Amino acid sequence: MKSKQILSILLQLVVAGLVIIFTAYLLPGIVVDDLITGILIAALLALLNVTIKPILIFFTIPITILTLGLFLLVINALMVMLAADIVNGFAVGNFWWALLFSLVLSLVNSILGISLGRGLGS
Repeated sequence: MKSKQILSILLQLVVAGLVIIFTAYLLPGIVVDDLITGILIAALLALLNVTIKPILIFFTIPITILTLGLFLLVINALMVMLAADIVNGFAVGNFWWALLFSLVLSLVNSILGISLGRGLGS
């Protein structure tokens, strides 16, 4: 990897960590201790979304089709709850807070993606 790519990935993780802290600030059912915890959560969620989430999506195709894709929101909430179980300093009140957290996080990331352009370092 080139140093520019590594810098871009690190910058994306820091921005994602800040977005996670901002989202946790908005939602009282979510607790994030500090920026380092936010960055760890961002990295873990990225890893979970690349590894475990596709497997869950594959095995839940029938229910996802039946619910017209809304079951994907449940999978997102489960990924947040799994991250909360793994990372110390990150707490989620319950499933509904995890669902709301994933929705707000997706919305803020989409807004940032549009305003900053795709790929922060590209």
